[in-house]
Amino acid sequence: MLKKRDALPRQSSSCMKHSLKPSQYAVLIAVMLTASVGDTLLSRGMAQVGVVDFHHLGLLWKALFNPFVIAGIVLLIGFFASYMTALSWADLTFVMPATAFGYVVVALLSHFWLHEHLSIYRWAGIGLIVCAVGFVANGPSRTEHPSTHHELDLMDSGAGR
Repeated sequence: MLKKRDALPRQSSSCMKHSLKPSQYAVLIAVMLTASVGDTLLSRGMAQVGVVDFHHLGLLWKALFNPFVIAGIVLLIGFFASYMTALSWADLTFVMPATAFGYVVVALLSHFWLHEHLSIYRWAGIGLIVCAVGFVANGPSRTEHPSTHHELDLMDSGAGR
């Protein structure tokens, strides 16, 4: 009897390519943008609130009423939802590098909107991160593990229905 896992030729992991649906690309873009813009809004709002330390913890309460902090929190909740969605169909080692272009977005927003100075070393570091992303993101989105539970494979395949 031919088993399901023996029916199809196995591809080696070096030949595997990821094929994402447009909706999955949209989720990865949402992860990147909600985190980047949310963090930038949070930074802007906290700059308006002032320095928070152990002697001025009440400022955290004040921060919750700052419109930039509120918008940042809302976007970061959206980040968390889209991040969990991405992790439901892809490995962490794929999702993190695939969304690392967010570092560029944060740098651009920080420079042009928050008027932060970014040294050549920071730009070089961001460039190295983005270049390295290409190596990791070129692999499969999900690590394939050989199944050791033949009965579960049959249940998942719908055989016997």
